Amino acid sequence: MATTGKQLFTTLEADGRLTVAIEDVSFDDPTGNQVLVRMEAAPINPSDLAILVGGADMETAEFTPGKFVARMPEAVNAASKARHGLKLPAGNEGAGTVVAAGESDAAQALIGQRVSCVPGNAYSQYCLADAAMCLPLGDHTAEEGASAFVNPMTALGFVENAKADGQSAILHTVGASNLGQMLTRICQEDGVGLVNIVRKPDQVALLKGLGASHVVNSSDDDFFTQLTSAISETGAFYGYDPVGGGKLVDTAFRAMEQVAKEKMTEYSRYGSNQPKRMFIYGRLDTSPTILTPSYGFGWTLSGWLLFPFLQSVGAEVMGRMRQRVRDNLTTTFASSYKERVTLEEMLTKDAVLDYRAMRTGEKYLVTPWG
Repeated sequence: MATTGKQLFTTLEADGRLTVAIEDVSFDDPTGNQVLVRMEAAPINPSDLAILVGGADMETAEFTPGKFVARMPEAVNAASKARHGLKLPAGNEGAGTVVAAGESDAAQALIGQRVSCVPGNAYSQYCLADAAMCLPLGDHTAEEGASAFVNPMTALGFVENAKADGQSAILHTVGASNLGQMLTRICQEDGVGLVNIVRKPDQVALLKGLGASHVVNSSDDDFFTQLTSAISETGAFYGYDPVGGGKLVDTAFRAMEQVAKEKMTEYSRYGSNQPKRMFIYGRLDTSPTILTPSYGFGWTLSGWLLFPFLQSVGAEVMGRMRQRVRDNLTTTFASSYKERVTLEEMLTKDAVLDYRAMRTGEKYLVTPWG
């Protein structure tokens, strides 16, 4: 018998009208390796915001209970043509209790267990999820397990990627973020050097309190000097950036090149031979990424996404990573939240304007049942 409940959907029309609303829906009974999860908690991650609000003008949006309608700027709307007219669910990850399961042994084994999952429609009272992608939480609460996948697996993925490429140090451009704090702890545990870039003095203090050795504040007058010094001490010619737009990647490359050039014994008009690599894994700033001819030709800029990475490393590595997350869910991989909102509350103007700002340390948690 199908189960009914509330679920959030987001629809962008060809005329640029974005509608995000809560609807009553019917969830099919799980089959095969599926499980039906009664969702209890789901975070609003930056990766969720692109489909949830994107670049819409939320200041002039029309808000009614359980719904808002906003206008998407023409340029953003044109770039989103592929989703025009599609009613899409939202919410990458969350946690809840398995209330029904398909006939597979793996699915049946999860009945009655609290799990974290990655259903892609976590802003909902119920979700169908693949048993293979569910992580049993044991005695952990749904809130503790709600963010057990995206940030923890991304931070672990950064270190796995770096090790596979023979790197012993990493540069991260948003060090004080929830993910950045996890990365700080992982690098300490694994003996990997880490250069953290932050924007405020209190963020420096936060990471220093976690034991970080190299934290540089981009608002300081001597920021570039601090950055080159940290790169020189750690050998961090390999980094990750979720900002995307602006000159932050360019600044990282310039600092890496300056460190490398100081070690050169003879001049080359092509710059140093030191390989320098940066990965963009988000678009907190949607403006163009600006690069300047300041670091020769020995650099690479790539995109980085979690799911393609996990597919590339295979089930064994992914299983090892997930077990490490579960074993350290309230320590290395702990998450904190500024606000907890219901499905209806997450669609109010005050909430939307607050969580879409993506300020460090101010993540929202959605509790679908109140």
